[in-house]
Amino acid sequence: MEAVDAEQQPLWTPSPERVARSNLTRFTQRLAARRDLSFADYASLHRWSLERPDMFWFEMAHFADVRADWADAPVLRHGERMPGAEWFPGARLNYAENLLHFHDDAPAIVAWDERAHTDPSRRRSLSRRRLEAEVGRVAAGLRAAGISPGDRVAGFLPNIPEAVVAMLAAASVGAVWSSCSPDFGVAGVLDRFGQIAPKVLVTADGYFYAGKSIDSLAPVAGVLAALPSVRTVLVVPFQAGEAQGVEAAGRLAALLAGSSTAPAVLPWAAFGTSGARPVFERLPFDHPLFVMYSSGTTGVPKCIVHGAGGTLLQHLKEHQLHCDLARGDRLFFFTTCGWMMWNWLVGALASGATIVLYDGSPLHPDPGALWRMAETEKVTHFGTSPRFLAALAKAGYRPREHLALGALRSLLSTGSPLPPESFDFVYEAVKSDLHLASISGGTDIISCFCLGDPTAPVFRGEIQCAGLGMAVDVDDGTGHALPVGERGELVCRQPFPSMPIGFWSDADGARYRKAYFDRIPGVWHHGDFVSRTPRGGFLIHGRSDAVLNPGGVRIGTAEIYRQVERLPEVLESVCIGQEWQDDVRVVLFVRLRDGVLLDDALQTRIRGAIRAHTSPRHVPARIVAVADIPRTLSGKTVELAVREVVHGRPVANTDALANPDALALFRDLPELRT
Repeated sequence: MEAVDAEQQPLWTPSPERVARSNLTRFTQRLAARRDLSFADYASLHRWSLERPDMFWFEMAHFADVRADWADAPVLRHGERMPGAEWFPGARLNYAENLLHFHDDAPAIVAWDERAHTDPSRRRSLSRRRLEAEVGRVAAGLRAAGISPGDRVAGFLPNIPEAVVAMLAAASVGAVWSSCSPDFGVAGVLDRFGQIAPKVLVTADGYFYAGKSIDSLAPVAGVLAALPSVRTVLVVPFQAGEAQGVEAAGRLAALLAGSSTAPAVLPWAAFGTSGARPVFERLPFDHPLFVMYSSGTTGVPKCIVHGAGGTLLQHLKEHQLHCDLARGDRLFFFTTCGWMMWNWLVGALASGATIVLYDGSPLHPDPGALWRMAETEKVTHFGTSPRFLAALAKAGYRPREHLALGALRSLLSTGSPLPPESFDFVYEAVKSDLHLASISGGTDIISCFCLGDPTAPVFRGEIQCAGLGMAVDVDDGTGHALPVGERGELVCRQPFPSMPIGFWSDADGARYRKAYFDRIPGVWHHGDFVSRTPRGGFLIHGRSDAVLNPGGVRIGTAEIYRQVERLPEVLESVCIGQEWQDDVRVVLFVRLRDGVLLDDALQTRIRGAIRAHTSPRHVPARIVAVADIPRTLSGKTVELAVREVVHGRPVANTDALANPDALALFRDLPELRT
């Protein structure tokens, strides 16, 4: 990205009234009253949160009213170790109890799928009281099925209320939840669930995407044939409708007939004990809650285990202090059950918010689909990705011209760096009075390193701040901090509660340490290529493992994408470094609009745009048009997989891709031989 202009004017500044009533202001007022502390600005509060992490996280837990048995013990033990720090040793809590502690008839979940645009009956709503009852019913069924703390319950599900119920039921028992979205192939599911051996699998009969109805039962049968640990399968009739629950379960049972190890197959609605109240097992603070997975595009996915207390506390901090989420707000994030943002979204129940689920294509039947849902449901916080915003801009769709988004206060974006032009688009085409928060973290920490400050101005292209309690820094890769403006590795120099408690089947922690701590001992190395701005914000220039290195100069791929994808002819792009004549040359692949040819004139325009706004070293040596660009199921471009194919090396795990056939387009290209 281009250098930040320290004198630029903000795109948005919160009103004094908004600042005064924010959760962040209330939190600082609480610190003043309880601890006799005062802070001149966010930077001073952030510094204190690092100087006294024990006090900060203690105050955060009590500000957010975390339900727990608090032990008479230090908040942080072995705080000098990374990894190895222990948070709230002796404390006991239950994650589900904290998400279900509002007992009223306010909506907990509102759910849409593609069909809701033409069939209002497809919209579903569960009150907090109904959600608690459903969790109690399913939890009773899990206990009756022999599920106890530490057992695994897996979901192969669309983004529907039953996924939330099943997760909370598992958590209430103390079981470990793990989920994949139904667009994963059989091999992709087995690469994940096969490592953790779940005893219960919850699935749907199918799902809908871009107007198509897609069956899930045949893939599930394939998974179960190779997953003998599963003893019970619950089938949600999402595709067929609630009245067809028994029939949907019968179809799966028929597919499994003849197998000597076939599990019991039950309809979702028939499972458990109706009227049973949830019983919450209070377990140690770091008791396993979720198993999450790395993308798996370069090998078998890592099984990342996250603890209940750290996940809960980190999400409460991010939702309440950084997103200013409060009871009665409505949070939507476009996600699937296979991405950590689903877990992050569901965690907002602990703050008293209504979570809004959506399953299907975000652009079907047209680019206004999600925005109409947001208008109807009075969404206050709308979460999306840079790719979606870019698609809207390319399509010329401007939500503010079609809809009334008066309830909307915040727009969150993650998944890749949000380019400055998308900041412009949001304020021009969505809403001018809006907190736009570009946020960045990862599955590895099930949360964010850098995110928004709802009490501070928003500047074009910048992530506003490092998260409270997160010792984020820019490092030269050897343990030395870099000054403002210089690009380097994103690191975290102190422990934080949502660090993984480990990897699955990694008893001595060797794989865990290798993943994050081998590069700089004692420091979390995240793998993003970043720089800090004069205002204390951050710019992310791409993944550091995908950084280009022509002539020994490190270049972030996000800087190239930003310039290329501004051109109306280019829909998307991927950039790699090709090993060439004892050096590395930059190669850019572009997917063009229908009917557009990559002629000399367009190549000249692409190169000119890159040269004018970055540097001559960013200009690609080769530009190649391709029909498609491979991406993960969560929509992230897979630069490393493309690089491996171009160099004739195998890609270990194509089942992690949404469109694995696209990789073949990059093999043996004549343009790359000269």
